[in-house]
Amino acid sequence: MNESGSNPFAAVDAGPVPSDETDFGHAPDHPAAAEHPSVEALRARFGEGVLRHEVCAGDEHVVYVDPARNAEILGWLKTDPDQHYDHLADVTAVDYGGGRPIQVVYQLWSIPHKRALRVKCELALTELEIDSVAPLWRTADWLEREVYDLFGVVFSGHPDLRRILMPETYAEGHPLRKDFPLRGRFSRAEQTRRALTQDPGDYYFPAEMGDREPQLVEAEDADDELEEVSHGD
Repeated sequence: MNESGSNPFAAVDAGPVPSDETDFGHAPDHPAAAEHPSVEALRARFGEGVLRHEVCAGDEHVVYVDPARNAEILGWLKTDPDQHYDHLADVTAVDYGGGRPIQVVYQLWSIPHKRALRVKCELALTELEIDSVAPLWRTADWLEREVYDLFGVVFSGHPDLRRILMPETYAEGHPLRKDFPLRGRFSRAEQTRRALTQDPGDYYFPAEMGDREPQLVEAEDADDELEEVSHGD
């Protein structure tokens, strides 16, 4: 009992309220989502190139498209005036394991039309290659490199496809794949040995520089600045 004499556990003693009686883990029901204009337009334009359509979390539209036509379809979504998905918010991937395809995911946003669309392409583990969309959206450059680095998806036509998070000499595979062992493929001693044999200069002097050495550049007004400091003293 508290000071007022009421039972602080009365609500517990009374048992569950109606809202508690639903099945555990059951997703709440959402009203039917409105049709997405881009989904209907995609079906009319590309036919069998649009494989299926899902609605997640009540109002998030997901379209699965033929991976062989991803650049064509995404290019149309960007350039068609009625679609105009001018902002590529993200390119990522999902590996559900069990030998299932890896999904390449494109998060699109049309600022003029104020609508979002998620486009997915499913790639078999033996065919992890898809066209790059970096020529369409510059934001795809580093995003596709990250997917390549962590999942092993090759983006054909990418201007500079190489690792971006792991060292370029990293030989253990792609860490976000479900078939990647938690402890890595090499022993800790082997990982240490490989790290110690790397040349740190490789990460500070890109290959594009060739044999050129860094140059010391002196400020043109260095003497004037020194003189001002001397007078100030």
